[in-house]
Amino acid sequence: MVTERVQVVVIGGGATGTGILRDLAMRGLSALLVEQGDLAHGTSSRFHGLLHSGGRYAVKDKEAAKECIEENLLLRRLAPDCIEPTGGLFAQLPSDDPAYAETWVKACAEAGIETKELDVGALIQKYPVLSPKITRAYSVPDAAVDGFRMLWSNVNSARRYGAKMANYSKLTAIHQTNGRISGVELTNTLTGEARQIECDMVINAAGAWAGEVTTLAGLDVSIIKDKGTLLAFNHRLTNQVVNRLRPPGDADIFVPHGTITLLGTTSVSVDDPNSFKTTDKEVQDMLAVGREMMPRIDDYRIIRAFAGVRPLYQANKGAGGRAVTRNFALIDHEQRDGLTGLISIVGGKFTTFRLMAEKTVDLAAKKLGNNTPCRTKEEPLSAPQSAEMLERGKKVFGVPGAKKAAERLGEGFAKVVAEAEQDRAKRRMFCECEMVSAAEIEYVADDDDSKTLSDIRRRTRMGMGTCQGIFCSYRTLGAMSDHKQFTVTHREFLAEFLQNRWRGVRAVLWGQQLREAQLSSEIFCTLFGMERMK
Repeated sequence: MVTERVQVVVIGGGATGTGILRDLAMRGLSALLVEQGDLAHGTSSRFHGLLHSGGRYAVKDKEAAKECIEENLLLRRLAPDCIEPTGGLFAQLPSDDPAYAETWVKACAEAGIETKELDVGALIQKYPVLSPKITRAYSVPDAAVDGFRMLWSNVNSARRYGAKMANYSKLTAIHQTNGRISGVELTNTLTGEARQIECDMVINAAGAWAGEVTTLAGLDVSIIKDKGTLLAFNHRLTNQVVNRLRPPGDADIFVPHGTITLLGTTSVSVDDPNSFKTTDKEVQDMLAVGREMMPRIDDYRIIRAFAGVRPLYQANKGAGGRAVTRNFALIDHEQRDGLTGLISIVGGKFTTFRLMAEKTVDLAAKKLGNNTPCRTKEEPLSAPQSAEMLERGKKVFGVPGAKKAAERLGEGFAKVVAEAEQDRAKRRMFCECEMVSAAEIEYVADDDDSKTLSDIRRRTRMGMGTCQGIFCSYRTLGAMSDHKQFTVTHREFLAEFLQNRWRGVRAVLWGQQLREAQLSSEIFCTLFGMERMK
């Protein structure tokens, strides 16, 4: 068994965990991030991609609303490549309580959220897809955020300060000596290799899996696992986030995300944090609500339905779902349970991950005798692309292709451009929906962190566009076979990728989407014999 030593082991490769890793490294603390799958394979990629203004929580959860608007404005400056400043609007329908609008406007002002009432006629003319029955509408500073990109930006920044990451590594044991954390054991889920890490502290940032982590330490953290289902449409229905101006409910947010639109979410308590299955009923119920705001919604194809599990902290027994605060809780297990060296951070929102990380590392650093202040408020996650490099990129990938690649790749963009300049074949678009070039695919495939076809998907958005990987998946598989040795066969990689894509379309198989699914089946069964895979 391989034995290593770091000061802090961070459990959970979501937004909060990667934010904590970066903050620790920037303060000079040696840290290792442990993730049971790939980065963002859990909740941090299974959400609506909304960078909250706080408007959704202004009436009922003022503290969460204030945190959202403060972090929203910070992240726009610190990570512009990860955020599209779409702006947002809250619109009210005749069936909504008209008195709620005034209450909401006042609450937003108290939380520091800027609102402006809009001309409804002009709004509907701008976005004909919206209901002509809208009675009032207000603008808010919502935005769209790319969760995958944000997480990788955090990790890449942390690595520049010396941090390490172990993906596809399952936490199997937490060791204690005389009431103090002394180390952890990990098992590589792909190779079975065991590792023992000696450490002074474990930070539990496992989200919906936080309870499983504390169980290994013989402790308990009460987490409500709250499943939220979302629908992805094949068009960008509006260029702004659209919220329903009423108390938060199901299917009341539309978020433009790249070339598609996401509608979400639901709120259903589940027992298993891996409960990602969506049902026909959930889809139909969401569409029924969505039609109220966008009556023509059935004119657009739903390319997939997916779900994530929110980790809501249950401070008071009996609360559940939307009744639970979206604020976060920092648990010092030395103070609460007498176990030195274990901290849990639970609850919160993607929008507030940086703040959650700051508060967590403040506590951890104090316990470890480190007085270095937090700098994540000041230092951008990555340097902006130079104008010269963007111009070179436009010459090989075109204007939109270069812009997308630069945002996805960050510092790696220069290498990809250089490869494409030298070899015209690498300028080909492997994924035409998301404009992902052969050079970009090969660059990501060469990275040691890329273990599967789905890993490449998460980092490049290959297979996440309107065709859902029908054509780009096998092109990418070829690039993988040319550039790396993997632990399973290429057909197994393809089968795993297709199965993940299939899970998202099962509940939306009608009309054009059913025809596309049939095309996909014919391609992969006829050309690759995938129906013979067991």
